[in-house]
Amino acid sequence: MFIAMNRFRIARGREADFERVWRERDSHLDGVPGFVEFRLLKGPEADDHTLYASHTIWRERGDFEAWTRSEAFRKAHAGAGGQRGLYLGHPEFEGFESVLEG
Repeated sequence: MFIAMNRFRIARGREADFERVWRERDSHLDGVPGFVEFRLLKGPEADDHTLYASHTIWRERGDFEAWTRSEAFRKAHAGAGGQRGLYLGHPEFEGFESVLEG
């Protein structure tokens, strides 16, 4: 199993806008080989931002990497970055391979 996460620092007061963008977007993940699950997570608040993470689970790293090179990936990210003042900096990617399951 491979977990891909992107962490987003969202400007305080813009949380509802960010969540709406994710709710209304077409992820193009349905039917992508190896895709298992998606979640959008809301984390702690700081003075200037609220932390969010997108969390996808894949059968294996190769499935995720193939998706990042696909037309589905390009379509899913076509409007990224179009929300001025929403993000504080760029998303931070983190990828994790499962080494122990219980």
